[in-house]
Amino acid sequence: MTSNNYYDVTTWPVGNPAEDIGEVINSIIADIKERQTDSDVNDGGKPGGVIYLPPGDYRLRTQVLIDISFLKIQGSGHGFTSSSIRYNVPQEEWPGLHELWPGGSRILVDLSVGSDAGQAEGAAFLIKREGSPRVSSVEFTNFCIDGLHFTADGSQLPAENTYSNGRTGVFVASANDSFRFNGMGFIYLENALTIHNADALSIHDNFIAECGSCIELRGWGQASKITDNLIGAGFKGHSIFAENHGGLLVTANNVFPRGASSIHLEGVTRSNISNNRLHSFYPGMVVLGSNSSENLVATNHFLRDHEPWAPFFGIDNGLDDMHGLLSVDGSDNTLVSNHFSLVIGSDSIKPQGATPVAIRLKEGSGNFVSTNHVVAKDVHATSSESCFEAQVDALLAARGTNSLDVTTVMVDPASTRNTILDSGTDAQVVVDRASNALRATPGIGFLAGPVSSQMGEVSQPRQ
Repeated sequence: MTSNNYYDVTTWPVGNPAEDIGEVINSIIADIKERQTDSDVNDGGKPGGVIYLPPGDYRLRTQVLIDISFLKIQGSGHGFTSSSIRYNVPQEEWPGLHELWPGGSRILVDLSVGSDAGQAEGAAFLIKREGSPRVSSVEFTNFCIDGLHFTADGSQLPAENTYSNGRTGVFVASANDSFRFNGMGFIYLENALTIHNADALSIHDNFIAECGSCIELRGWGQASKITDNLIGAGFKGHSIFAENHGGLLVTANNVFPRGASSIHLEGVTRSNISNNRLHSFYPGMVVLGSNSSENLVATNHFLRDHEPWAPFFGIDNGLDDMHGLLSVDGSDNTLVSNHFSLVIGSDSIKPQGATPVAIRLKEGSGNFVSTNHVVAKDVHATSSESCFEAQVDALLAARGTNSLDVTTVMVDPASTRNTILDSGTDAQVVVDRASNALRATPGIGFLAGPVSSQMGEVSQPRQ
């Protein structure tokens, strides 16, 4: 049976989807609202609709306003390919490239955004509805939102490397319930996803990269998840940011450079950051700020190394190496079984001569830190014109390096009553033992107490 609630943008009679997909989708939403007026018909009444984008390029010159529930916009391919690499290849080499632009079902955001415009005004999709109930069950699936170009920001960087253009992929301004973003591609947007007041939100299996900021959960929210995504923001923004959320699950994400932070939480409680692979060129990879408390940070892999790609060589996020790869302002958090690889040149440490810090407890109390493993190596930083080759070479460079002095855990005076177990030797943990508990990792050649030898004798601890 054919449903009149299924729409193909290429067959809809209003507008030209190739020239302005925004006009087409707004017309479809208006049709849904016009036909679905009764909210209670035989225990139903407003089923919503599905809008399908076949593979192709669809320019968006008019913002899409979504103010209905149960709407699904779906395509046939997230179509991601690196625009950053293309823009940093000389144009005379472009004819030799197999592809130049992202593909799949692709929306080309071509909104005119003034310099004083707010983020909502520059959004390809604005979701906003007041009243009760909250707008619910809006889904974005399997298409690409492409911001096309970045613009000059007054710095010395080429325009296409600034991560600035005033364009946002999706901006959710109103309280919402059960939104889904699955299998999407977001590229070359100043902000990919900004969502306010989310409940039971799922951001899963998306490719969100080469954007100023990738995911920002603003306002407040609960019971949401960010899982199994490939994510990489620009040096000005966040890969994953959330504020005032409870019950947030951030797991199984592969977060790559060059975001100012990998995961940044402000005032987030009783949430879970686990099993993520995190890679950054700067300190401040994971931040628990503004009294973020009772969170679990477990079994994540942190890699901090240097920027190997020439166009961005020398750029950082403004933090020094004393800041910590993982910093905590909050209480009763559990930080366990994380692996930290700190692979940088000793001559690049800031401030010069300082000992870099892996975990830093800044404020709060009652945090539990246990069985974290920190590997620190001193390497000579190099750069290359080839992005892919440079990054792979840097990732695989595990041998032939010297060890680097590191503070595995630093506890500031404002953070007390913490327990630190097996997360660094005595020399690697900086802590006031009068106000915190410490069991250091044993050093090589040290026996903690009398042990029985194979001959039945008792060996004494070495002095």
